[in-house]
Amino acid sequence: MSQFALSCSGVSKSYSDGDRRVLVLDRLDFDLAQGEMVAIVGASGSGKSTLLNLLGGLDRPDEGRIELRGREWQSMSYAAQCRYRNQQLGFVYQFHHLLQDFSALENVALPARISGLSVAQASALAKEQLERLGLSERAHHRPSQLSGGERQRVAIARALVMGPSVVLMDEPTGNLDSDSAQLVMRAITQQRSSATAFVLVTHDAQIAAQADRQCLLQQGGLVERAC
Repeated sequence: MSQFALSCSGVSKSYSDGDRRVLVLDRLDFDLAQGEMVAIVGASGSGKSTLLNLLGGLDRPDEGRIELRGREWQSMSYAAQCRYRNQQLGFVYQFHHLLQDFSALENVALPARISGLSVAQASALAKEQLERLGLSERAHHRPSQLSGGERQRVAIARALVMGPSVVLMDEPTGNLDSDSAQLVMRAITQQRSSATAFVLVTHDAQIAAQADRQCLLQQGGLVERAC
């Protein structure tokens, strides 16, 4: 088993733009230690979301290797990737992507239900996560009845409910005011443990400063910079 929660080596990715190929990532290397939070910053269009999709096994690199807890995404079948993603990864996006007809509890419980747990087992895990994030009293509210910050905390609870090795976050505070953003970041940092690592893509310098490391994505590669 790899000493890293997540690791990629020599990763390249390009896309077609009419008659030409646009190189987005160029032989990129990246390691994420267990329990570590790394912020990835960079200009719009630099490839941050592309990198997250590759790290999460939602897309394939043209070249290179990406491993989650020592298992390479490309070595697994599609079905195995889906199971492994459900067990080992959490995702948080700028827009919460909660199911509008489900309560907060039902939204958080969904990954556990997909994994095969009973309604009672999944609900117990979801209640625990909502309690940790200060949302017990909002468990039976639907997303339309929650504030923006509360919806993002529900999304964080959903990402954490399976006890993942890695949580990938794409601008999780980008749609919030500064006060709500800090509440969400406080919730994230309170949930950190030696078992779960975080990759945070953000354009906000104050948010990035709360990570253990910052990496600038430019010209297809990552450059570590001082926090």
